[in-house]
Formats: sequence, structure tokens, C-alpha cells
Amino acid sequence: MKQNSNAEEILLSGKSLDELIKIKMQQQMEEEIKNSKKKKDSYLERDISKVPKDMILSSKSIFKVFSKSTKSESFISGLQADGFLGLRDDLRLQVLNGELSTFEIDDAFISFEKIELEK
Repeated sequence: MKQNSNAEEILLSGKSLDELIKIKMQQQMEEEIKNSKKKKDSYLERDISKVPKDMILSSKSIFKVFSKSTKSESFISGLQADGFLGLRDDLRLQVLNGELSTFEIDDAFISFEKIELEK
């Protein structure tokens, strides 16, 4: 009911439609900013077997790549790790089932590192 009376007040204020649209967009923007500043209740999961299947090879997961040729390590997303798997469906299934957290592709070792999940 409060929302209806608020809408009535806005409509009866004598403002043009363009002004009302601007006011509504401003309210939505302020609400989005307020929601984005709220601290999200999340945690880091490092055990691949506890991560949901659809999140393992997603952009939210982080994998570590160790290059055997250059002896260096870097970090990639789950999407990039999925690209490294290519047509190796046997490895992909093991990773998605949480059975395998480290695998070897050509001249690199790729290992699941972590993912931030919401509670």
C-alpha cells in the first residue's frame, strides 16, 4: 500500500513523464549501488570435490598453470582451463566429477586452485 501511495504522490506532483523516468532511473541506480556495497557472504573452496559441477570450469574458478618448458607458473580461469582440455573428454569428466584436480596437457601441469562460492 505504501508503494501505491508513493506512486500516486509522484504522479500528482505535476512532473512530466521524462522527469518521472529520470527519477525512477536515479532510484534504481542508487539501489544498485547500495546492493553492490553490501558485503557478500562468501567463502573460498579449495577442494574440487566440494564445488558444484557447473562452477568448476566457470569464469569464477581459478586454476594454476605450471609450464614445464619455461619453469613458470600463472593463473587462469576455469574457462581457460576448459580450453586447455580441448577434446580430452575423459579428463574433462574426471575434473567435473571432482575426481581429478590436477592434469597434464602438452608442456604444462594445470591444477585447481580455488573458487569463491556464496553461502
